Amino acid sequence: MARKKRKVPQVNSTSTADIAFMMLLFFLLTSSMDTDRGLPRRLPQPVPKDQKAADVDIKKRNILVVLINSTNQILCGDSYIQLNQLKDKIKEFVENPTNNEHMPEKVEIDVPYYGNRMVTKNHVISLQNDRGTNYQSYIDVQNEIAAAYNELRDNISAQKFGKKFIDLDEEQQKAVQLIYPQKISEAEPKNYGGVK
Repeated sequence: MARKKRKVPQVNSTSTADIAFMMLLFFLLTSSMDTDRGLPRRLPQPVPKDQKAADVDIKKRNILVVLINSTNQILCGDSYIQLNQLKDKIKEFVENPTNNEHMPEKVEIDVPYYGNRMVTKNHVISLQNDRGTNYQSYIDVQNEIAAAYNELRDNISAQKFGKKFIDLDEEQQKAVQLIYPQKISEAEPKNYGGVK
């Protein structure tokens, strides 16, 4: 005699989609996702529409041109240098320890906590790059320039307050920024080429 096939009872799956949605929502709300961080730079405030462009007269000795050409070579001032030399060149230019007449002029200002100090408040680092410059090279150069300012500020902060610049309170940071103001001008990329 043949056996009758039994029907297997089906599982009720009408609420499965609701459960999956609830689990997805739970994990999205409770988990944290890694987010990439960009460069810690502030863009300048937009120029009001009614404001006319003002020409700023800057003495040649106060400008240090850093140019990255299409072959990713770095021209700092009038000589080609390696990336690992850039930070020291920037520090020397911004600080001008010997008051060299070919480097930024020093002026005396009254700085809170420090008193009267000779500083190069009118200096500008002009960062320029070729349209063919590798993006990573451009970022590396920016990082070296920022690192130069950070080291200068950390050194003077440690001398006066015994702490790094980042650990100072807001008033102390403002005082240090008066001594080493970060002045970087970034020009629109052009076709400079890569020939020495």
